Amino acid sequence: MFAIIQAAGWPIWPLLLASIVAVALIIERAITLRANKVVPPGLLDSVIGDYRKSGVNEEMLKRLTAHSPLGRVLAAGLRNVKSSREVMKEAIEESGRAVTHELERFLTTLGTIASISPLMGLFGTVVGMIEIFGSQTAMGSNPQQLAHGISVALYNTGFGLLIAIPAMIFYRHFRALVDSFVIEMEQQAVKLVELVHGDRKA
Repeated sequence: MFAIIQAAGWPIWPLLLASIVAVALIIERAITLRANKVVPPGLLDSVIGDYRKSGVNEEMLKRLTAHSPLGRVLAAGLRNVKSSREVMKEAIEESGRAVTHELERFLTTLGTIASISPLMGLFGTVVGMIEIFGSQTAMGSNPQQLAHGISVALYNTGFGLLIAIPAMIFYRHFRALVDSFVIEMEQQAVKLVELVHGDRKA
């Protein structure tokens, strides 16, 4: 592996850094964006049961807020349960925007790495091509410099693509996952509003 890094030259170091950051972000988002952690099943039913049994109290709201992103959205609605339907919905929407922003955390960085990795690889290719042309002298070509230039050009291009492809796949996957979580949270929040305002039985 070290021999490959040596052959690829100094342009490989920014790519190695980008690959480490991309792997760290993918692992972090994979752990954070789990369905049972973001939108736990049965949470709304549990909240409605507690509300009908003992109403809203500060301890319940704190517990719900700390429970999950969906819990934060539902807690925002319950804090305004005595207000009008419009005020309750506005509170839920405001909390929902903050939760969505947190769920999308680091995705822009991952998408940026996916986009610029091929360009960084292309930069390495250009550096390699410069070395190839530099190997040509009046006395003929320098085979060692020529071989090194080809290695720099090819390794950097390949490594740039090797980083970009999985990074883009995971970026798109996490974006779709966040979108599905947001839709599910919206549906459950609307159901909460309708249930506590008596427009819906279950």
